[in-house]
Amino acid sequence: MMKKSLKLAVAASVLATPAMAANLENPLYMPTAGEFYSKTSGGLMLKVADSSDAHKMKGHDGEVEFPIWRIQEDLGIGITDRIAIRGAFAYTHDADIDRKGMNHGRLGLIWRAVETSDDIVLDIYADAHLGGINKMRGAYTATGFQYDNYSNGRWGADVGVRFGKTWSKLTTSAFVEVLKTFGNSNNVIDIAGLNAEMSGMLALAGIPSEISVDLKSTTEINFGLNAFYQFNDTWSMGAGFKYNHHADNGVKSLATEVPAAANPIVQGIVGPLSDMNDGFDEYIVNLSVANQLTDNVQVALYGEYTFDTAHANSQNGTDVKAEVGVRLNLAF
Repeated sequence: MMKKSLKLAVAASVLATPAMAANLENPLYMPTAGEFYSKTSGGLMLKVADSSDAHKMKGHDGEVEFPIWRIQEDLGIGITDRIAIRGAFAYTHDADIDRKGMNHGRLGLIWRAVETSDDIVLDIYADAHLGGINKMRGAYTATGFQYDNYSNGRWGADVGVRFGKTWSKLTTSAFVEVLKTFGNSNNVIDIAGLNAEMSGMLALAGIPSEISVDLKSTTEINFGLNAFYQFNDTWSMGAGFKYNHHADNGVKSLATEVPAAANPIVQGIVGPLSDMNDGFDEYIVNLSVANQLTDNVQVALYGEYTFDTAHANSQNGTDVKAEVGVRLNLAF
């Protein structure tokens, strides 16, 4: 009788022990029905500009940009155990080049289409690309185009798949996604600063100091690989690789109305920009370590290094691009 009672007590104790909290650093994390999560990152970035034609024209090739402050928020809520709403928003402030603003934004749905008994999963997702929330702002100057913010001014759509498998404490995963942006004229470009002579000519021709142009649509692709290891209930670490392709921008036409006689002047400015040759490709490696403080709170330290190749007119190419930061994860 005593042995039976002891066995029942042990069984009850095991059943009463709370399950390990879901780890938000796991690349296959999916919120359950009604669960809300938030991942808030604060990072500090160092960049050294490369020797692209655009940087040389501005006298900025080889220049150091530091500190660059970066904030990112990823959040979502489970609608069911297999469907969730999620969003991601990021802000960058780079005082060295006077450029700041939202550099990333998306909002959409993710669906766990496959989940097998041996821990293989396949997720399908679709997100609205929120590049159109802010206008693209910048200026044509005597030394080339000067960006004021990080927005491309375009709305778009991301569609992708994420898949992977968990072996006890190890999880591996991969994803691939396609981004389609839709051309529009959601931009404000200052052209008065080209030079003093040009400024006077524009004014005499009845051309405003600021114009908008119709940008072309673009197609971009991203893919990545991730590995994650759960040491115990408290500690975990992750590593990953991501490839981002950023397509060349292009101008289709002038969106601002100008006097007919001024068209040759404007086309002389806008015409050569049909293909801006400003695309670039990023190859990003990252590493993180996380500590689960409570079932609801987790803190992670992360580091990221980016290798890139940039086209001649890109102002996004670097010789060095490194970021370190801290991430606060909450789940309720």
